[in-house]
Amino acid sequence: MGEVNLEHVSKRYEDVTAVDDMNLDIKDGEFVTLVGPSGCGKSTTLETIAGLTIPTDGTISIADREVTTLPPKDRGIAMVFQNIALFPHMDVYDNISFGLRLRNYDKDEVDRRVERAAEIVQLEGMLDRMPDEMSGGQRQRVAIARAIVREPDVFLMDEPLANLDAKLRVHMRTELQRLHKELDATIIYVTHDQAEAMTMSDRVAVINQGELQQFAPPLDCYNEPRNLFVAGFIGSPSMNLVEGVVDSNGLQTPDYHIEFDAGQFDGVSVDDRITMGVRPEDVYLVEDAESVAHPTSQIDARTDVLEPMGDEIFVYILTGEGETVGMDAEADDAHQLLMSVDPDKDIDTDKDVQIVLDRERIHLFDTDTGNAIAHGLEFTSVEPGPTSTEAEGDD
Repeated sequence: MGEVNLEHVSKRYEDVTAVDDMNLDIKDGEFVTLVGPSGCGKSTTLETIAGLTIPTDGTISIADREVTTLPPKDRGIAMVFQNIALFPHMDVYDNISFGLRLRNYDKDEVDRRVERAAEIVQLEGMLDRMPDEMSGGQRQRVAIARAIVREPDVFLMDEPLANLDAKLRVHMRTELQRLHKELDATIIYVTHDQAEAMTMSDRVAVINQGELQQFAPPLDCYNEPRNLFVAGFIGSPSMNLVEGVVDSNGLQTPDYHIEFDAGQFDGVSVDDRITMGVRPEDVYLVEDAESVAHPTSQIDARTDVLEPMGDEIFVYILTGEGETVGMDAEADDAHQLLMSVDPDKDIDTDKDVQIVLDRERIHLFDTDTGNAIAHGLEFTSVEPGPTSTEAEGDD
């Protein structure tokens, strides 16, 4: 059985906390990805599971056995690193079988395991090749086969595809999913690549500054992010986030008003500062919004930059006082939104447009704590609040 449990695991290095009170309950046969920005603590978390790092606090269990202080060889795990680290003077067979031969396994058993692993990763007929005769993807398969022959309870993978080119990474993602299905094994995978996390995982653990932000299926993290960090990190491109102030009819941002009944949310009061989030695919040109059941009021905007992606076009649009920003300046999120449109859409830069947001796909977050308040707004028929320009005129 390959259950993995981390209870209140922390790792500190003098005045630096790399992992802070980490709690994970990973099921047998589950594919779990630890994802987050560089330096967030995901690799350190994996290393504590592997036994390469002993946690400062907390306990780690694998297959219902506490392993917190056990050496890696006694934990029933196998690890695949970003650095493939094959022995250049050994052929594929010897590289795969090295660990078994070191443990004095019977030759027949070694042959059986190597042949099975080679079949799983599609290396049949290549066992006599040397590493320098193989492509990057083939060498990575050798490293994975070397882990498979251990027949571990848990596979630990630390960014194993990071050094491959983009096309090969996509291919190897598919191969890893097939491997997971074939072995029915527990896999804990570390990456900063959202595409890998979203496409391969049963659940994703989003980590920031050593703290677990959300542990849920990928689409839950995408559609119902627990906080502002998850909302901004999960999704490529990331969610539009705009701060505003609650009034009696909804939320007043610097350039437009989002109508809803603020009283429907516990702890939300007039004059509170909250952050609205909406994903690019939920921003529509008015003429394309026929599929939106409950759109917001129209927002006047101007197109700024277009990014054709083949299957869609990303359109940066400026609202209100928004201005085009130069290469040496940061975009003002309060006056900018990113929208996704169909690739055949006739659209150009520096054009006035009217947009609406899908009210049912708008997210609200507490600006101070970052915690989610709501995912989707109920339709209300309240009158739109005053625009920021009108509000200034009343003074």
